[in-house]
Amino acid sequence: MPTERIREHAGQGATTVAAHRRRLRADQARQLADLLRQQVLTGGFPDGTLPHETAIGADYRTTRNTVRQALDLLRAEGLVERLPGVGTVVVAEKYPHGLDRLMGLAETLREHGRVSNEVRSAGPVAAPAPVAERLRVPVGSDVLYIERLRRLNGLPLSLDLTYIPLDLGTALLGADLENTDVFRLLEAITGQPLGHAEITLEAVNADAHSATVLQAPRGSAVLMLERLTHLADGRPVDLEFIRFRGDRITMSGLLRRSL
Repeated sequence: MPTERIREHAGQGATTVAAHRRRLRADQARQLADLLRQQVLTGGFPDGTLPHETAIGADYRTTRNTVRQALDLLRAEGLVERLPGVGTVVVAEKYPHGLDRLMGLAETLREHGRVSNEVRSAGPVAAPAPVAERLRVPVGSDVLYIERLRRLNGLPLSLDLTYIPLDLGTALLGADLENTDVFRLLEAITGQPLGHAEITLEAVNADAHSATVLQAPRGSAVLMLERLTHLADGRPVDLEFIRFRGDRITMSGLLRRSL
């Protein structure tokens, strides 16, 4: 192999090795960020201050550069911040939302503060085909539509779009929607408990309207929970599309393996 080609090949090899090392460090930083995030969200740093970068590196047997890169990822998520003379501190809290029990938001987060509802819209609308199918009502028949901005301790947390069959929804129009979960109201109106719900959870980009209402950056990721709730007798009574601010909520559940 001519000398020039050998040098060219060696140079390409050095570039490949350097790129691999950068990629490897990025992978390690992401893994470390996942572990630190879990501690941040579960109160693993009681005084709100993370250990020094050197200590984190020693604990996880990684380099200081990797630790800094991991902390940069958490900082970009708004979970931590670097304060001169103090170190890296926790600056945001995510609230736990369980997925293994059928509960309203106020019931779910009662230990973390007061949930308040701003009713932005409430009234009958013609049921679009997907809504009518899920609620088992004729297409085009009226259903109650409710749009609520829900806050926890005054901070915007979710934007809820709800569809309810009108025979039940009419009674809801006179109810205290600002201070009471729809779940509790439905049980009071029907005289029977809720039974089960089908849920779908995915990440979507915040549209202009949702971002404005939630006071979130336009295009930022929000958690979209679609939930169809049934009464104990099986009747579907509540179809919801709930957009949660992803920086303020974390979803969790208990799964059991069954083959």
